[in-house]
Amino acid sequence: MTPAWILDIFAAIMLVVAAVSAARLVAARPWQRGAVVTDTDVSHLLMGIAMAGMLAPGLTTLPNGAWVAVFAVLTAWFGYRVVRDYQASGTRALAVGHCAPHLVHSAAMVYMFAAQAAPAAGGGMGGMGGMGGMSGMSTLHVPTLAFLFALVLIGYTVWDLDQLSGLRRGLAVAASPALAGAPAGVLVAEASGEPGARGGLAADSPAGPGGTGHSGIASGGRSGLITVLDAPGTVVGCRIAMGVTMALMLILML
Repeated sequence: MTPAWILDIFAAIMLVVAAVSAARLVAARPWQRGAVVTDTDVSHLLMGIAMAGMLAPGLTTLPNGAWVAVFAVLTAWFGYRVVRDYQASGTRALAVGHCAPHLVHSAAMVYMFAAQAAPAAGGGMGGMGGMGGMSGMSTLHVPTLAFLFALVLIGYTVWDLDQLSGLRRGLAVAASPALAGAPAGVLVAEASGEPGARGGLAADSPAGPGGTGHSGIASGGRSGLITVLDAPGTVVGCRIAMGVTMALMLILML
């Protein structure tokens, strides 16, 4: 039996992730022509809201069936993106591409909401938080699937943590006088060992003056907040929080 206050803490973390993702989308100015809105931010926003509602019943927004449909669409989208990445980069796309982790996240969300639908038939989405923990989810169909999802999520989370370490090494290299004039993205790529990796930190690094970051956020006259929102570590940090929380939820649902 998981204490309710632990679930509330993770629900608050998910709301923070959703707020950061919403801020990134607004900063990207999607209403302007030529703006770039990343599917990553959209998925993080939706997952943050949905998972907060699963962890804390008072934060429930949509019924289970609606969330299943939403994440089924996201699963199909990221599945399409993974196939395209695979055609371009081979199996490397499954390890270093940003679409593969989000495919797993989206599919896991479909599984959790679909599996929750049966025991929660009498009370909406209250099956997790309304019983003092997640023990109300013990009647899962195919619990082995939850365990496999959790293992894959933990693996991607460990990889993301390694990417953050690569980012710190890249920043340290950037501070070296001998390399002070090199582009930040190149330095991060060299430090992480994944030059130009799609979805990796090198590809997500902020743009220089007058350009745009990976999310399309204009960098001219960047404020401190915009710089933080568009930092490579922000996206990876949100993904780590998602992966840890989702893996925890799946394990508690076993």
